[in-house]
Amino acid sequence: MKTKHVDFISIKEKQIYVTLEKIEKEENKKAVIRGAFMGSGSVNNPEKEYHLEIDVNNEQNLKNLVELLQQLGIRAKIFQTSIYIKEGEEISKFLALIGANKAVMQFEDIRIQKEMRGKVNRLVNCETANLNKTINASVKQIGAIKKLQETGTFQKLDDNLKEIASLRLENPDMPLIELGKLLKEPVGKSGVNYRLKKIVEIAENL
Repeated sequence: MKTKHVDFISIKEKQIYVTLEKIEKEENKKAVIRGAFMGSGSVNNPEKEYHLEIDVNNEQNLKNLVELLQQLGIRAKIFQTSIYIKEGEEISKFLALIGANKAVMQFEDIRIQKEMRGKVNRLVNCETANLNKTINASVKQIGAIKKLQETGTFQKLDDNLKEIASLRLENPDMPLIELGKLLKEPVGKSGVNYRLKKIVEIAENL
């Protein structure tokens, strides 16, 4: 079968070939990408995962299409017989490139909501982790203080340690920085932490 040339695309033995060196204009590059996507491309629901894929009929087209995308400022990768993009921002740029403006707006709306939910979840997890850490430390401190009281060692502590110990018993959930403000001579978080660690150390050495 004779080869029929149509600008930058050729048809030979029922296979379509992209002739990269003949594609000079940006609009032509976009047309090739648009055609490839319309012919065999897909985008996953961004609520689940970011994944855009184009199945390609031969290895040379794979390389040529990836190079075209790079020339147009879009990063894409090759896996077997497919071109794929997994970054949300790159997929958004791709959709804008092929003129799918409505799809870009929908995709970006979902992407923003998804990222906001992710940030909120990370903040909640961080706050929960910090709260658990504070509670665990407080439980350990109170246990040490009670041990010192039961063994009669509490009264042997210096005044600074007894004062912070009493405040911790009265305020089991209070952050260190707030405990420090309640002292007769207020100290910062590190000062409170040092005194409570000293109390725990004394109790552990009994």
